Amino acid sequence: MVSAMAGPELKQSAKLVLPGGKEATLPVVVGTEDEHAIDIKSLRTETGYITLDSGYMNTGSTTSAITYLDGEQGILRYRGYSIEDLAEHSDFVETSYLLINGKLPTKDERVKFSTMLTRHSLIHEDMHQFFAGYPPTSHPMAVLSAMVTSMSAYYPDSLDRNSAIDLHITRLLSKVRTIAAFAYKKSIGQPLMYPKNSLKYCANFLHMMFAVPSEDYEVSPILEKALNQLLILHADHEQNCSTSTVRMVGSSGANLYASIASGILALWGPLHGGANQAVIEMLEEIKLAGGDYKKFIDDVKNKRDNRRLMGFGHRVYKNFDPRAKILKKMCDEVLAHLGVKDPLLDLAKGMEEIALRDDYFISKKLYPNVDFYSGIIYRALGIPTNMFTVMFALGRLPGWIAHWKEMVESPDTKIGRPRQIYTGEQLRKFTPIEQR
Repeated sequence: MVSAMAGPELKQSAKLVLPGGKEATLPVVVGTEDEHAIDIKSLRTETGYITLDSGYMNTGSTTSAITYLDGEQGILRYRGYSIEDLAEHSDFVETSYLLINGKLPTKDERVKFSTMLTRHSLIHEDMHQFFAGYPPTSHPMAVLSAMVTSMSAYYPDSLDRNSAIDLHITRLLSKVRTIAAFAYKKSIGQPLMYPKNSLKYCANFLHMMFAVPSEDYEVSPILEKALNQLLILHADHEQNCSTSTVRMVGSSGANLYASIASGILALWGPLHGGANQAVIEMLEEIKLAGGDYKKFIDDVKNKRDNRRLMGFGHRVYKNFDPRAKILKKMCDEVLAHLGVKDPLLDLAKGMEEIALRDDYFISKKLYPNVDFYSGIIYRALGIPTNMFTVMFALGRLPGWIAHWKEMVESPDTKIGRPRQIYTGEQLRKFTPIEQR
């Protein structure tokens, strides 16, 4: 039994009553948005007990000043700024600065940060040999994670926590887009396109992805804006699987490049970073079956043929995903600009309309999430489905960096070491092989 109580020295505390009547008084931590947590750091020392929470659904691994998320109300804020404000008025470079440094840059700080990103967009020429060594069928996430890890070999001072960390952060933010674009070019057999210093961050990425030496390529402002919004909306989402991985690996003292590579690998998992690709695959399946999305939804509701509805619902959001609202508008704008009539979007809109008024989806709070529309936009931009998770990683990078930086700068950081409850065999005597 746990009950709240007022303590003489603590503002709030909780009393835990264990079997046998033993009690433990534990501090209550209250966040700036009135979130409450029971601090159990002393629980095992005082009682011999630990907590068990598979999947960490109810466990806070840290306090953080980076991102606030209220899934019940559909709220997402970076450093106190609403995601709606940032998507409308900011761009990815400025949002990255905000996440990493805790404040919006001044005009001079913005110019300096952008200039640094421009100057560090090239990768070491020797790294080009790595791309030549990968087969064309290599998944871009395999290439991206390996290349990010290898950056620590080219910048060995990153192994020293006292080195110029801001320089490593800038290098990583800038070079990851170059690595991602080069991985794509390698996969389709086209020449690598070097970055252009005259272009901004997102425009430069689109140039490296889609330009060819034989003709000019002009970046559309609409598509540049769309990419900025997509990356902003993916920039952080507090303690998710990949961010927690970055913190866990970083807590061992691992350098920035190794820690971020671990986040990339965690994101590669289909349950985390592959959701927007799964949405496209679901819509293509419906299209191939004749386009009857109403039948597909009916199959989902009645659990026929193992149908799964992708892009609806979220582990955290119990309301409409605020990022999905922004992307829905951007999706219409991009398709109208490109003159694209995408049958998959028509299917998506039809499914959304049903889900938003059907009692089955409302009762289960299965609202459209960010993956529902992001896949459609990436598809319209010409980005293949096997690159979707790479795009997710590109957007999430400043969030990973911000959390790594916050962790290494905190005096309370300890190496991550969860415990377990052992359920295996008790002590057994070894049996010689002849007697088995």
